[in-house]
Amino acid sequence: MLLRDAAVLDPEAGALAEGQAVVVEGGRVVEVGATGAVRAGDATVLDVGGMTVMPGLVDAHVHVNAVTADLAALEEWSPAYVTARAAGVLRGMLDRGFTTVRDVAGADHGIAAAVAEGLLPGPRVIFGGKALSQTGGHGDSRGPGRTVHDQHPCCPTLTVVADGVAEVRRAAREQLRRGAHHVKVMLSGGVASPTDRIDSTQFSMEELRAVVEEARAANRYVTGHAYTAAAVNRGLEAGVGCIEHGNLMDGSSIERFQATGAFYAPTLATYAALAEEGLAQGMPPDQHAKVFEVLDAGKAALELAHRAGLPIVYGTDLLGGMHRRQLTELALRAEVQPAADVLRSATTVAARLLRLEGRVGVVAPGAYADLLVVDGNPLERLEVLADPARHLRLVMAAGRLHRNDLG
Repeated sequence: MLLRDAAVLDPEAGALAEGQAVVVEGGRVVEVGATGAVRAGDATVLDVGGMTVMPGLVDAHVHVNAVTADLAALEEWSPAYVTARAAGVLRGMLDRGFTTVRDVAGADHGIAAAVAEGLLPGPRVIFGGKALSQTGGHGDSRGPGRTVHDQHPCCPTLTVVADGVAEVRRAAREQLRRGAHHVKVMLSGGVASPTDRIDSTQFSMEELRAVVEEARAANRYVTGHAYTAAAVNRGLEAGVGCIEHGNLMDGSSIERFQATGAFYAPTLATYAALAEEGLAQGMPPDQHAKVFEVLDAGKAALELAHRAGLPIVYGTDLLGGMHRRQLTELALRAEVQPAADVLRSATTVAARLLRLEGRVGVVAPGAYADLLVVDGNPLERLEVLADPARHLRLVMAAGRLHRNDLG
């Protein structure tokens, strides 16, 4: 397939090159060059008409199996039913232009394989399996009166509960055995959990170091859920390679990020969504009340990270019916960051975190053929990405056309 007369976006440089052609073969980009210099041969030719061809977007914090905001109820559902609901979540992500996602709790090798084989239309799934939680931590969905916790690997939970160095080692090894690209740990309390506080710190340093050691031994990394500076700093000290959320971190956390080179994944979209419609989407009232402890702090944390030049990736962390708000993160980020930086967070910076440099987030020979055609220049108007029904004209994932409105 050949896309001709395109303005190709280079997100790392923050520039468009006009009059280009992109050749796709076998699910990869094989050539990018001036339209007149690229031979079509027997390729199917799509005339882009001067519109923007850009790499597919990467959302580095999703939960494709979180098909309800009531995560405790989710545990009681059939895995087959959860997968059927997740199919709609995945298709919606691809409809919005996301061709790769990093699932940081819940998805497994089965979901990833189903997408890769074309059984489920959706973005490439880079999964971590079940996240690790301590007893009573963010990820332990039991209320104070419930004692039994189903730890069977086929139970559609997003997490596994483990305590002590031996247990967390085994839990980390189990996720890695199942093909996890990373291991996630809960470093602090969270919103969608019934018995912990936002300001708590979770796991001992010995437990955290054990998880990091296991991930590094498998040539993988650990990512950590954390809100407060204390939780962020403990995670970075233990060797965690990416921090999720970080709404309540401060300057001391920035210094540790800079010293370690860790990535940062703010998830502003989910707090606005939960505040507005979390109750309607099934979130228990006691958990919904915790949203407001972190709602207004997210932008200040993002501003700290942006001024410090941290590697910031795009993430949304949406639940249930709120997945449809995945693109609202663009506008929230744009209140703090220039459009070019927002685009890099969802392309080249995310590719580095996922260890897929040169394969996702770029339009270049050797990259996966994850391509979008957009009617407009997102470097000048991010809004063209935020309204896919109006401006997104083509979606290609791994060389397969998902949408083509070019005519």
